[in-house]
Amino acid sequence: MREDLGRLNSFAEWDAAIYEVLGLFALLLASIGLGGVTAYAVARRRKEIGIRMALGARALQVQGLVLKEGTALVAIGTVLGLGGAYLTLRAFAAYTPIMVEQLGEHSHDLLMLYVAPLVLVGFAMLACYLPARRATEIDPMSALRAE
Repeated sequence: MREDLGRLNSFAEWDAAIYEVLGLFALLLASIGLGGVTAYAVARRRKEIGIRMALGARALQVQGLVLKEGTALVAIGTVLGLGGAYLTLRAFAAYTPIMVEQLGEHSHDLLMLYVAPLVLVGFAMLACYLPARRATEIDPMSALRAE
């Protein structure tokens, strides 16, 4: 019986490791996607940003403009994600005592519920900052001549 439980636990640990790797990969893909969407928005607004800079907007103002859009996307995604995580946590709350009994380990749900979104927000803001910094390097004259 102990050997069977040991095999079951090792299978669960292997699954957890796979889920962690897949979660990190999803974090990377989400950050790249958000950075791409932000870069695309900056490219579409190149002329507008060039006009703003020609009229005297400072680099920090342009960065703030671009980061504000990215922050709105991150905030909406975080609120929806936390809501979905809370609902899922409540839905599976009945199974938690059974899993603790079989695996002999308590879950760290609250830690993951608060730390994972903070890590995701950090990566997302970094992904938004890079296109925002590139937006400040737009030459106003070339942006006005384009098109």
